[in-house]
Amino acid sequence: MQLSVATLVLCAVQAVLSQKIILTNDDGWATAQIRAQNDALITAGFDVVLSAPALQKSGTGSSSAPPTPLTQPCEFNTCPTGSPATGFNASNPRLNYVNSFPVDAARFGIQTLAPQFFGSPPDFVVSGPNIGTNLGSGITGSGTVGAASEAALEGIPSAAFSGATGSQVSYTTLVTDPNSTSSVAARLYAGLVAKFTKALITPAARPILQPGITLNVNLAATSGSGCTNASNFRFIFTRLVANSGATDVSTCGTTHLPDESTVTRSGGCFVTVTVIDATTKKDVNATVQGVVLNRLQNLPFTCFN
Repeated sequence: MQLSVATLVLCAVQAVLSQKIILTNDDGWATAQIRAQNDALITAGFDVVLSAPALQKSGTGSSSAPPTPLTQPCEFNTCPTGSPATGFNASNPRLNYVNSFPVDAARFGIQTLAPQFFGSPPDFVVSGPNIGTNLGSGITGSGTVGAASEAALEGIPSAAFSGATGSQVSYTTLVTDPNSTSSVAARLYAGLVAKFTKALITPAARPILQPGITLNVNLAATSGSGCTNASNFRFIFTRLVANSGATDVSTCGTTHLPDESTVTRSGGCFVTVTVIDATTKKDVNATVQGVVLNRLQNLPFTCFN
């Protein structure tokens, strides 16, 4: 039986809608960045639940502790002192805080919220976008990368996203000051992350990513660089740390990938994509890189010269 175009389109939409995402970060549950990202993923057709720290927890790496009741208000006064260890927005129970580290927020999303809202484990964990880049060997201290790594170690495919532009501002800024640098960057990065996520997870083939790895994705600055529109950005496949002695996946006529720090700081409108080991937070071998690069073949990758 031949399917109509309308039926095929409906099937494609349903395939996207079946993708269940836990969204987390290390900057806190009420920042402009994570709320813009939540909106962008929903607009792209994903089923999203946000589970992020109640307070700003940047630089905490893979630290972990049991969540505790609030001894101070949530960031931007989004919940009062004395609030329970975990909680949610009164008007939207899919927006959740966890009063602990990013790792714990990701774990709560995977183990508690996903069964509650999805009835199953999530398909993917989006961590970020972080306020500021996370590059090179310095990622070991990143809570954004820590949360993504925790997801991968629990068997859930994940990626950590970080953007060079923006500051620690409330989600209300998206409405009260929509043309500010932070608001514009938050929306632009959110759109790029949604595009990347869709390219990665919607193909039918499984697994989405090999076990034990995660992705470190950095988005170049939007201000003062001409990178004011998502269409200006191009994706570059990179490695974490420069190593002329390493043999990477063959692409752009070489087996030596550029390092993400050099690319991100070059001034170009680039999104760097690096595959890392979720346990060691170091580069992986060429074979593993190649599987991920092939998975992302529909993205506009370019070469770094």
